[in-house]
Amino acid sequence: MPSAPLLDPTTIDFSKPAATREDLLAVLQQRGRFFMLDGVIECDPQSKLVVGYKDIRADDWWAADHIPGRPIFPGALMIEAAAQLCCYHYMKSCHAGEELFVGFGGTDGTRFRGVVQPPSRLVLVGEMRRVRKTLFTYYAQGFVGAELVFESEIMGVAV
Repeated sequence: MPSAPLLDPTTIDFSKPAATREDLLAVLQQRGRFFMLDGVIECDPQSKLVVGYKDIRADDWWAADHIPGRPIFPGALMIEAAAQLCCYHYMKSCHAGEELFVGFGGTDGTRFRGVVQPPSRLVLVGEMRRVRKTLFTYYAQGFVGAELVFESEIMGVAV
């Protein structure tokens, strides 16, 4: 059974981003094809909640090969996008230095509940659940419109 939404994704105002792609690139170390975020809408370091998005396009690098004729955004990339969003929030809220690299520690309870096809906007929501010196855990959800398309617990490890 799907979890309750962390927020109503239909109420998000995308007109005033908290972080642009350029802001994200200043903090995150992923580049090229594996940079998975287009913006962050909400990222208050005092809050445990972070909201961002990835625009899914028909000309994205994966689209021609991940189900030819019916492109479906890969679930692994949904999780990667959510992990990058959570990492950004962690770096901003925990005052982690630029020299810190955060690696992907794992996932728990991952469920894919819908298909993401271009053109669409994948809205990502993360909620900080646990932070230790070298490990953090977020609960993340992804939405297209009002539809919950995935949920997962995501762990990051400071390396």
